[in-house]
Amino acid sequence: MAMSDNELPVLGEKPRGPSKPEWLKVRLGQTKQFHGTRELMRAQQLHTVCEEAACPNMGECWSRGTATILIMGDTCTRSCGFCNVKTGRPLPLDPEEPRRVAEAIRDMRLRYAVITSVDRDELPDAGAAHFADTIRAVREMNTECRVEVLIPDFKGMEASLKTVCDAGPAVLAHNMETVFRLHLPVRPQAKYWRSLQVLGRAKKMGMVTKTGIMVGLGETRAEVIQVLRDAADVGCDLFTIGQYMQPTPRHLPVVEYIRPEVFDEYRDIGRKVGLRHVQSGALVRSSYRAETQEAIMRNAER
Repeated sequence: MAMSDNELPVLGEKPRGPSKPEWLKVRLGQTKQFHGTRELMRAQQLHTVCEEAACPNMGECWSRGTATILIMGDTCTRSCGFCNVKTGRPLPLDPEEPRRVAEAIRDMRLRYAVITSVDRDELPDAGAAHFADTIRAVREMNTECRVEVLIPDFKGMEASLKTVCDAGPAVLAHNMETVFRLHLPVRPQAKYWRSLQVLGRAKKMGMVTKTGIMVGLGETRAEVIQVLRDAADVGCDLFTIGQYMQPTPRHLPVVEYIRPEVFDEYRDIGRKVGLRHVQSGALVRSSYRAETQEAIMRNAER
């Protein structure tokens, strides 16, 4: 049951609500390729959002020899209510990281790579130049590889966004994460309108844009539809919808497990309001099979 407008989830509550349904139960892969991916990340001293955010798809993705690389360290300057990445004072940026990311992508033989980061609000450009350096390093070493970046909002600085866009990623992603009403508990240091602004500006800079939300935090159907419409209105191309799952008892509780048919409904509504492709399902995450999402969109235009 969805919450009323006056009832918001509380950070730090003990787990409550329904038990996890069968369609959300996954097993961590232990294949040779899974261990190979892990060893490669360790050898290159790289972090992955797969591990840091406790992604349920890590077993599948690592067993396919792919991972979403997390740059600029493993410590975030923000404290979102849903995220398992640790919060604190980050270490200085590593100037060798872009090269190591490029080498890891080369060794995995990826034709499509997804790179994301922690928030680095303490930096003058919020980490935009480091993002751009990483994109360029990957493209120079992997000429056939398409690069998708999942960026923070850079505190709304248009110059920082332009720095990343000028580096030429194939897809520029920035997640809304939730509906307008729930932004305060879910993303206390972010703003709904600022995230829409990032997507709209990136589209005007010539980018293929992408965003996504989690459901099951107490949002209503009408609120989900409004996010879909708002994203379409700023020209967003790709949209992902997945089930929120509480990573630890310290994080926001799951209010509701959304049934598969509701995800299908949201997908159809997203297409109707003007989004070019919507990936909607319980285990969907922004970077999950991202190459397939982007390819479907491109092929639909041929």
